[in-house]
Amino acid sequence: MSNGPLTRFFGGPPGWVIVRLAVISLIVGLIFSALGISPFDIVRNFERLVRGIWNLGFEAIGDLGRYFLLGAVVVIPIWLVMRLTRVGRGE
Repeated sequence: MSNGPLTRFFGGPPGWVIVRLAVISLIVGLIFSALGISPFDIVRNFERLVRGIWNLGFEAIGDLGRYFLLGAVVVIPIWLVMRLTRVGRGE
């Protein structure tokens, strides 16, 4: 069963992959602990990242609305004057 679906999924013998992942997790955990980083910090910072991207998206939509209104304040009166002058000429 060296080429079974589980071995292909793990990229090697499942037992060996689990041992390697455990050792790497221990090393990374020690480094993060020395840096004062907790798992909660990582989750909280990821949440802040997602919220920041989310808020930036809606802020961009708000900016589009402001740009639309700013342009409409100029474009609509010009269009209206042009339409009224054409109607006066019978076009």
